[in-house]
Amino acid sequence: MTQSPRSALVTASTAGIGRAVAELLHRRGMSVTVHGRSADSAAEAARSIGDTVSFVYGDMGDPEQVQTLADRIGAAGFDIFVHCAGPYAEHTYDTATPADWESAYRTNVVSAVQLATAALAPMRERGFGRVILIGTRATRTPIPTMIEYSAAKAALASATISLARSAVAPGVTLNMVSPGVILTPAMQQMFLARADAAGHDLESGASSSRSQGRSWAEIEASITTDYAPNPQQRLGRSEDVAAVVAFLTGDDAGYVNGADIPVDGGMTGTH
Repeated sequence: MTQSPRSALVTASTAGIGRAVAELLHRRGMSVTVHGRSADSAAEAARSIGDTVSFVYGDMGDPEQVQTLADRIGAAGFDIFVHCAGPYAEHTYDTATPADWESAYRTNVVSAVQLATAALAPMRERGFGRVILIGTRATRTPIPTMIEYSAAKAALASATISLARSAVAPGVTLNMVSPGVILTPAMQQMFLARADAAGHDLESGASSSRSQGRSWAEIEASITTDYAPNPQQRLGRSEDVAAVVAFLTGDDAGYVNGADIPVDGGMTGTH
């Protein structure tokens, strides 16, 4: 008797890390559902990945849409749930407002726990399931210009441990994967914008003529020296993160539970 392929939902999978995860799981024969903030973006991602890929959509900043998505997740009973959604904005302690802090917590913690909880219920009944939450190196080395995002992700790391201890069952695991500086399209645009702002340092905004008139290769080299130093001397790629996520979805990772695995080239151990 042929076994049905395992089903996987990957949030925020229209681009970046989520897209790389969805593509890899699809290549490995899983029945993949992608997710985007809008129906159009999610549908386009599904079409481009493969004919058998389905999609859902919902904005993590809208509580009603998150609840609708949670209901769909619970009803679908996915074998694997990978939560990559994690909106961020650039604020310092001086510029972040109470609304910014509330938004960061709602979109990065409340929605993640809500969706993970919905995914876990059928997994426990079935006796198999994998939940992987995408964190960030900022939980260990908070980013001064993403202050509320860093704090929210640290809260999610704590929630990961709590959920892994109290909300799983034999055969069901829950883990976090925490990327370092990954060269997603959004991150590249952010660094290019900083470099285009003549005379400003990549991390702090302090005056620096080095960021003027450089090629992307030069900018990336300076990022790995000044902003994201790591023994591998490069920025990460979405595929680096997807490979670790894919491992955690498999049977060989059945005894890995409650872990927060850095994928940062060693940055958090050396920064």
